[in-house]
Amino acid sequence: MDNKDTEEFYAKLKDQLLESTSWPSTYLYKFIVPTDEQRISQIQDIFDNTGAVIESKKSKKGNYTSLSITVNLKDPDAVIEKYKEVSVVEGVISL
Repeated sequence: MDNKDTEEFYAKLKDQLLESTSWPSTYLYKFIVPTDEQRISQIQDIFDNTGAVIESKKSKKGNYTSLSITVNLKDPDAVIEKYKEVSVVEGVISL
């Protein structure tokens, strides 16, 4: 996704979150990342000190790990900020 598409995506996401949720609220992130302890730790560190509940599950063959992260956030901007922080992790897929 190029920069323009990325910004449009986040603007649309913000609008949807404002319409569908009363803030502050609990938000569920789902990520898939190649099974690599360094990458998984990198994502966990992003949510460190937020009170997030992080669940991980390896794929059947063990090549990938899914991360479900539940965290209470103050507004849609905080949700988007975390997505942007996680997007720098190599190979991560946001669901």
